[in-house]
Amino acid sequence: MTKRADGLDEVWDDWKSAVNMTAKELEDWLETDESQEVGQKSGGSGESTGHASGRRIVEILRTKKDDLTDDDVQHMRKVVGYVDRHAAQGGPEDDVEHSRWRYSLMNWGNDPLKK
Repeated sequence: MTKRADGLDEVWDDWKSAVNMTAKELEDWLETDESQEVGQKSGGSGESTGHASGRRIVEILRTKKDDLTDDDVQHMRKVVGYVDRHAAQGGPEDDVEHSRWRYSLMNWGNDPLKK
C-alpha cells in the first residue's frame, strides 16, 4: 500500500476549488504572451513566480492523487493560499477579461471567469 502524502486529504478539496483549469487549458495558457507578461519576476530567470507555479500545477494535475508527494502537497497549499488572497482583492471594475489581475490568477490555475 502506498503511503499518502502528509496533508493531502486536508488540502484536496480546497485545491480542487482553487484550480479550476484543466492541465491542457493551463498548459495552453502558459504559452501565451499575456501569461508571460504578468507577475513578479525574481532570480533573473525572466520567468514570473506565477508562471513557474503554473508549470508545476500542470505536473500536479497530471499526477495520480496517490502518487503526489509531500512537496506537491506543499505547493498545493501555496496555490490555494495565493488564489484565495488574490481573488479576495477583486479585479478591476471594467474589462476583467483582459486584466492583469485575471491573467495572474490564470497563471496559478484559476480562471475567475470560468463557470
